[in-house]
Amino acid sequence: MKSVKHWINGALADGDAARTAELFNPATGEVSGAVALASAADVDAAVAAAAAAYPGWRDASLTKRASVLFRFRELMYAHRDELAALISAEHGKVHSDALGEVARGLEVVEFACGIPHLLKGGYSEGVSTRVDSYSIRQPLGVVAGITPFNFPAMVPMWMFPVAIACGNTFVLKPSERDPSASLLMARLWQEAGLPDGVFNVVQGDKVSVDRLLEHPDVRAVSFVGSTPIAKYVYESGTAHGKRVQALGGAKNHMLVLPDADLDLVADSAVSAGFGSAGERCMAISVVLAVEPIGDELVEKIVERVGRLTVGPGDDSRSEMGPLVTGPHRDKVASYLDLGVEEGAKLVVDGRETPVLGGGKAARTPGFWLGPTVLDHVPAGSRTHTEEIFGPVLSIVRVRSYEEGLEVINGGAYGNGTAIFTNDGGAARRFQNEVEVGMVGINVPIPVPMAFYSFGGWKSSLFGDTHVHGTEGVHFYTRGKVVTSRWLDPSHGGVNLGFPTNG
Repeated sequence: MKSVKHWINGALADGDAARTAELFNPATGEVSGAVALASAADVDAAVAAAAAAYPGWRDASLTKRASVLFRFRELMYAHRDELAALISAEHGKVHSDALGEVARGLEVVEFACGIPHLLKGGYSEGVSTRVDSYSIRQPLGVVAGITPFNFPAMVPMWMFPVAIACGNTFVLKPSERDPSASLLMARLWQEAGLPDGVFNVVQGDKVSVDRLLEHPDVRAVSFVGSTPIAKYVYESGTAHGKRVQALGGAKNHMLVLPDADLDLVADSAVSAGFGSAGERCMAISVVLAVEPIGDELVEKIVERVGRLTVGPGDDSRSEMGPLVTGPHRDKVASYLDLGVEEGAKLVVDGRETPVLGGGKAARTPGFWLGPTVLDHVPAGSRTHTEEIFGPVLSIVRVRSYEEGLEVINGGAYGNGTAIFTNDGGAARRFQNEVEVGMVGINVPIPVPMAFYSFGGWKSSLFGDTHVHGTEGVHFYTRGKVVTSRWLDPSHGGVNLGFPTNG
């Protein structure tokens, strides 16, 4: 049985050890270990370590910071299988999916390696007689990241590479459901040469979250999770004077026009709906089928779902694993009966899905629910509008592009969406009219590359900046404008050595 601890000031830390939470193997339902739950004093110790390390890291040259990031990237790549195995064991997603998570996170690390360019300011010579003005961006200090269970490596890597590259020090509070990836990343940071205290990890629950939100030395907080908690984090953090970006939930729609390639659509809907057992904030959970294509499209989706292999994350044959916890599985499964009560037709029941090495999902030990398809889901019903966060794909029939657009724009969320069509004019109109932050055109999961920024609209985002990309750099820095006058020339002496950076 493993014991997962904190990482404070470059070393594992037990903390006060008064509270722990059980860790589970989602494929079997068995307890696999325990994770420490930080007290307020544990959080204070991590923040103190970060605050002590900040002046030295802030003053490290951009070249130094970039060199550490390059080494961290290489170490992460070398240990990617180990990291993916930890994710599969605690989250349940299959190994290939976990590897993809690590790869997408590393894109942000690679983006942050360009920090010398990303922090270039502007310069105006001679704004007045012998007066120059220039702009610079400087780090904030100690910043924190609070991250969810569904991407225990990628989402933290949306945050800490950019924050650390900008000269901040970082305290990570990962999900207590799958915390082990955080400690491997901490160890690799240390091996890469990051000074102790620059990156810290506190395991925990609401106690640690609240302390980070109120701690006077934490300057900014990044959060990804459900909308109610995102709203709480934003309101509490800003009330304590912090800069906050809080990304919330989603209900992502795929609008399918009659001229679309339905084989491509079916492949995309199944891939985007059931990857990682639907536990993605960018999963496609609703297909808006513009009639008369609904019947044919559902037939193609059902045929593909029937070929999926569901099994443990460490079995190379598995394409989809279990859900993360038993209570979450039960909540997701409750929507199958609710959907039927609301008038939908249950065309694929994930409770009856066979599981590798077991029986049907509902009668196999572990947190299993197979891919589920609900057809003729009434627009505006709970099944349609609520974030299910599991392998449940809802088909909503609409009569036109305009009706489909109205359904999307009428929702509470605005994270991701997609349109499938061969009509360039319709696609261009959609990207202009849809009220969603990330849009795919014949692309089902439009997660931006790291040099763009990730984030939604409406109840999917609280705050005014998205994560990574240039908005991430701006979130973790603040601008300063300097106006200078030098009346006398100065001379630094003779040095014939080749100039170097450092």
